[in-house]
Amino acid sequence: MIKRKKAKEILAESFKELAQKKSVDKITVQDITNNCGYSTTTFYRHFKDKYDLIVWEHSCHVADIMAQIGTDGYRWSRTLIEGVNYYQQNKTYLSNLLRHTNGHDSFVRNMTENNYEALKGYILSSGKIDDLDEKTDMYIRIYCLGTVNLTCEWILDKYHISPRELAEIYEKSLPEPLHKYLY
Repeated sequence: MIKRKKAKEILAESFKELAQKKSVDKITVQDITNNCGYSTTTFYRHFKDKYDLIVWEHSCHVADIMAQIGTDGYRWSRTLIEGVNYYQQNKTYLSNLLRHTNGHDSFVRNMTENNYEALKGYILSSGKIDDLDEKTDMYIRIYCLGTVNLTCEWILDKYHISPRELAEIYEKSLPEPLHKYLY
C-alpha cells in the first residue's frame, strides 16, 4: 500500500527545502506554500505560523524515535544514537534554525520542551511509575536542558566528535535516578 503524504508533511518538506537555501527568518508562509503548490489557507488550517510548523516537524521525529524504545530489543542507547543520527543528517537545516530563531519561537526552547515532554511521556507510560514526583521531573528537565544545549553546540560545530561519541556522552550523563525507567 502506498503511503500518501499529508498536507502537513508536504508543507514541512517545503519549508525544509527552502531552509537549505535561505535563512529561516527570511522564509515566509507565502514562500512555503508557493514552493509546494498549496494555498496560505491550507497552511493556516494546519499551522499558526512557520514556528508552529518547525515545532510540529521536530516533535514528530522525536516521537518516532521514542516510540521504538522497548520494541525488538530497541534500548535507550539506540534511541540516543538514532536521535544524534537525525541531527547529523539534518545538520544544515538545524543550524539554520538555531541561528535564525529566537525568543518565544527559539528552536532551542522548543527542542528542549519537545525532548522533555517525550522523555517524561515515555517514563510515565513505561508502567514503572504512575505519577512524577517533583525530583524525578527535575531530573528529566535538567537532562533535557543539558543534552539539548550540548546538541546545539555540536550542530554549530563547537565540538568535533562523531554521532556515536555524542550519544555515548548522553548515555553516561543520564541522571542515575532515571536509569530504572530507561534500562
